[in-house]
Amino acid sequence: MNIGKSYERYGLNIQPNGDVKYLEWAPGAKGLTIFGDFNHWNRDEFRCNKNEFGQFEITIKANDDGTPRIQHGQKYKIQIEGPNGEKKDRNSPWARYSIQDPNTFLYDPVFYNPAEKFKWTHPKVIATQDQSVRIYEAHVGMAQDEGRVSKYREFADYNLDRIKEHGYNVIQLMAIQEHSYYASFGYHVTSFFGVSSRSGTPDDFKYLVNKAHSMGIRIVVDIVHSHASNNMNDGILNFDGTDHCYSHSGPAGYHSDWDSMIFDYSKYEVKRFLLANLSYFINEYNIDGFRFDAITSILYKHHGIGTGFSGDYNEYFGMHTDMDGMVYLMLANSLIRQIKPEAITIAEDVSGMPCLCRDVKDGGFGFDYRLSMFMPDMWIKLLDGVPDEDWNMGHIVHSLTNRRWKEKVVGYAESHDQAIVGDKTISMWLFDAEIYTGMSRLNEGSFRVSRGMALHKMIRLISQSLGGEAYLNFMGNEFGHPEWIDFPREGNGDSYQYCRRQWALMYDTNLRYGQLAAWDKMMNQTEIKFKSMIMGHQFVSDQHEGDKVIAYEKGNLLYIYNFHPSKSFENYKVGTMWESDHFIVYETDEDRFGGHQRLNDAHNHWFESYNHQHNNRPRHMCIYLPSKTAVVLCAYENYDKLSPKDKEDLKTPQVTERQRNQLKKQPAVGQPKKVPVKVTSSSTQNPVKTAPVKSMPQQK
Repeated sequence: MNIGKSYERYGLNIQPNGDVKYLEWAPGAKGLTIFGDFNHWNRDEFRCNKNEFGQFEITIKANDDGTPRIQHGQKYKIQIEGPNGEKKDRNSPWARYSIQDPNTFLYDPVFYNPAEKFKWTHPKVIATQDQSVRIYEAHVGMAQDEGRVSKYREFADYNLDRIKEHGYNVIQLMAIQEHSYYASFGYHVTSFFGVSSRSGTPDDFKYLVNKAHSMGIRIVVDIVHSHASNNMNDGILNFDGTDHCYSHSGPAGYHSDWDSMIFDYSKYEVKRFLLANLSYFINEYNIDGFRFDAITSILYKHHGIGTGFSGDYNEYFGMHTDMDGMVYLMLANSLIRQIKPEAITIAEDVSGMPCLCRDVKDGGFGFDYRLSMFMPDMWIKLLDGVPDEDWNMGHIVHSLTNRRWKEKVVGYAESHDQAIVGDKTISMWLFDAEIYTGMSRLNEGSFRVSRGMALHKMIRLISQSLGGEAYLNFMGNEFGHPEWIDFPREGNGDSYQYCRRQWALMYDTNLRYGQLAAWDKMMNQTEIKFKSMIMGHQFVSDQHEGDKVIAYEKGNLLYIYNFHPSKSFENYKVGTMWESDHFIVYETDEDRFGGHQRLNDAHNHWFESYNHQHNNRPRHMCIYLPSKTAVVLCAYENYDKLSPKDKEDLKTPQVTERQRNQLKKQPAVGQPKKVPVKVTSSSTQNPVKTAPVKSMPQQK
């Protein structure tokens, strides 16, 4: 725990008597001085002393009146004298706030010590075990309609209400750590302890976190500890004048695919720096967890460069495995749990490394979730040229359920990766050019638009309900945002045209975008009521290739999909484990979601559960199943377990006396039947397990 508080010793720290102490690790340097606004940029006045551990330190005495010599808001720099005597101005790796000089475009650290400290009114959110994690992935700078960099306070005041209304309870913020190149999406970090000054001050970021907490929303920060920017003017590369301060020496310290510096996790001071970075964000900003970016680069000495993963365990364990990196991740999760036991940690790993989400005490890495990165790739491959009639139901089910036992995953259809220029979002694949010209509700819409509306909803529903124990959506994709993300850069004339989100489209009642948004909202609201993602029961009863039908029980709900491009089915037989009658909770073909209302009459009826086995289920029901439609049903026995408010929210058919009598045969509320977690298939398919020994290779 003490190593996590190292930020209280390293960098600039004010003392009770007004003195300012400065401590820096630069083992290869011959000398180090600190200078800035506080001493008229005199590089020779404050020379630090070097100890046997390669640490430079100095105490800058307070003014005669007891005020610090370095005042709040003053810029400062350090000068490093390298082993060859060359002197360079650098920024402290421990700097907690930096701003860009409008003339030189370089970043200068700023001593941030306001007289009036930020007052937390909601330091944390008390999350209960019965809450599923529904993640809204967001980038503050591009979160408003205007083509400019938006601010933390704007995000708090204009975006949080919308996110809350849509049923998300976790926001994953990208590009929070300071990065000098905006178009890097925050992945080339130059100042690890600083929040991006483009969007405001540290107190502005605290305002965002505090307001989110007041609404019951947790904040997870995308943390980049897999590499660092190669920018030596603003970053930490070659900090002490050598090529092996925070990194390995030579090619081992360079990521050729990313053009960035790679940390040397074997060094004690590197671990100190990174662990203290995690601790600082939790203690200073009260954040609720981290999404660890690109940890494949941490886990392996080859960093995943030019390497494919098939699931063979020899690919995970061997001389190519970076044991120091593995130990760092274990330490990181252990420290986070000590500071904030309820924190969320998510691993982004393309390799499928085993035990990422098992406890450290059990030999795992300690993460709560891994991102199911194969899932969006699977959808893109289907949308990119595979005719609808050739979609393989077994492959879809296998891709969504292929995860190791007791390792939770975040399921998602698409994230920011698919939204970046050069790639395509699902809506862009589905609607193509008609995403601009065919989304009016004032006309019937083309075949492409009709198909796109249907599949956009179906893909999201099956990804959320079958794809994992948590769900993620990138901002704007919930309503099929019509444009990719393209940050201002030399290649586009430094334009902000595509570095924004057009929220007005979602609220224009003449357009179809709002119908997709309504579907997204309904998915989350239903999950809040039924908690399907976190309930243990899961059973896929049908994945029929000829009919293109998938059916499964998840939690207390029955999900049925007809992916067939043209065939609808009357009285389609679907297996179920529940004895009482079923009703439709919601379905994709409703008018409010941009559907064709082919199931309208079905909303007024109960579907009887017959005592005859079907597809390895003890009972079955029959339902009209239109083409390109998904239906979510609930048995009366499960409906009766809901709270009075949740029951009132659901539009259910009138309950009959016979249905009430059925409950007499059911287990008491709170005592559900114990059914093992299992995925099976129709008689024409091979069985598919939920927890195979090998994972599906995770290709990005």
